[in-house]
Order: sequence, then C-alpha cells, then structure tokens
Amino acid sequence: MRIFVTGATGFVGSAVVQELLAAGHQVLGLARSQPAAQALTAAGAQVQPGALDDLDSLRRGAAAADGVIHAGFVHDFANFAAACQTDRRAIETLGAVLAGSARPLIVTSGVAHLAQGRAATEADAPDPASGFPRRSEETALALPDVHASVVRLAPSVHGPDDHGFVPMLIATAREKGVVAYVDEGLNRWPGVHRLDAARLYRLVLERGEAGARYHGVAEEGIAMRDIAAVIGRHLGLPVASVPAAEASAHFGWMAGFVGLDAPTSSALTQQQLGWHPSQPGLLADLDQGHYFGS
Repeated sequence: MRIFVTGATGFVGSAVVQELLAAGHQVLGLARSQPAAQALTAAGAQVQPGALDDLDSLRRGAAAADGVIHAGFVHDFANFAAACQTDRRAIETLGAVLAGSARPLIVTSGVAHLAQGRAATEADAPDPASGFPRRSEETALALPDVHASVVRLAPSVHGPDDHGFVPMLIATAREKGVVAYVDEGLNRWPGVHRLDAARLYRLVLERGEAGARYHGVAEEGIAMRDIAAVIGRHLGLPVASVPAAEASAHFGWMAGFVGLDAPTSSALTQQQLGWHPSQPGLLADLDQGHYFGS
C-alpha cells in the first residue's frame, strides 16, 4: 500500500515511516521544509511538499494514497486552540478525499481525561465537558462514509530524541534545582515507546476496523513520584512534593499534565490486533541516560 503520512518527520511520525517501509509499504510523507524533505528521501520515502494548514497539499497527498496516517499536529501550546482548529480542518480535508472508498484514515488522539478513578479503556469516549479543546477523534469518527479509526497515544511517548513532556520535566527540574511532583505524586502516567507506537499504527492500518479506537499504551500507569525519583538520581537533584495549590507557580502551563492521573488499559487493543509492546518501559528508558545527555 502507498500511505500518506502527516507529521512524517516528527518524533512519532518518523518511526511510523520506518515501520511502514520495513513492512513493504510505500510512504508519501508531508514535508514543510527542505530539511524535512531531505530526511524523508534519505529514509526511502516520497515527499509531498506542504503543511497541515496547506489544505491543497493535504488533498493531493490523500488523493495519491491507498490510506492516510495523520500523525501531525502543530505543537504550539501558546496557541493551542488555534492548533486544534488547524488539526480539525486537516482531518476534515483528508476525510473528504477518502469518503466513499475503503481507504483507511488513521487519526491520532490521546488518552488523557477519558476516565476518573479507574483505568480508561478503548470503550471510553472523550468527555465533552472536560473543556479540552482538541477534538481529533470526534472529528474523524463523525466523517460521513469514511473508514476512520483512532490511535490514542499515552501522554509519554518516549525514546531517544524525545522532545515531549519528560524532557520538559527535566528542563524544569534543572531550572528550579529540584525535581518536583504534585502532592503525594501517586498520580499515574501511561507510557509507550515510540517504536511500539509505530508498530501499532501499522497494525491499525493493516487490520483496524472502521470506527474503532486503539490505545497506544504499553504501561498502564507509572507513579509520577517514581518518574521524579529517576530524574533526580540522574540529575543529582533533590526530589520533593509541591502542593497542588502551588503547582502552577512551579510548573507553569504544564501543571495540569504533571498532576494528571490517567491510568489506561490497552488490553483490547493488544487482543484485537496482536500488538505486544516489547521496547523498554519509561523508567528503564530514562535509566539508559539519553534523556540527560549521556
């Protein structure tokens, strides 16, 4: 199959490209810059010049493909609402091209805010009352006559070259001189290695059902204070609790994520697709040292 991939040179998307190519698929990757195009060409993929807000480039990419994996997102947290609107329009544009065919559209979402007080499952739908502005999966699954499915990723997709929440925690710890967690630090973060996540996207492409939600979660939940303890050991910094009332002052916009309790199961995903994560877990990955420049 020839697959159009958005976010094809990103942290997750680049691993998806490699996974697809290794499995014998052809890849057409969206590239908004010359370095991105060169990286795709070097990986063995074809290039579709454009960006997520260039809807014509999305139409051309989707029209030339047997399926689409939408792994791109504008990670501008200072303008998050605008980034979510760009994402919505991109999904609607891709869906309009694929409508009326059996060509799959796989859209990326997350597992946060799905359930309270228990492990979320694939059967849990997003809560509109949560106030979270990203509506990727709702947009995709509402598309008429489109073979759409959703990959929900853990808040920590980890591995070498990660630029997500864990590196931000490390940067905050270096700035503040302490590795902090909120209250008792018992809130749990699900995790998945980027290579395991990439394999999941391929399996959803090849075996996924229309309208289904799949969980890219290898570890159901890692206590935040355990994450902080490993970071503190590698940085040689003290580890301490920050009261919830002071979390915003310490962590800034990340406070809500650092205090997030989002245990999540992927049992149904593993059963239905035969997906069995095999890469190191988050704490073991941290202990390899690459997050700390060693």
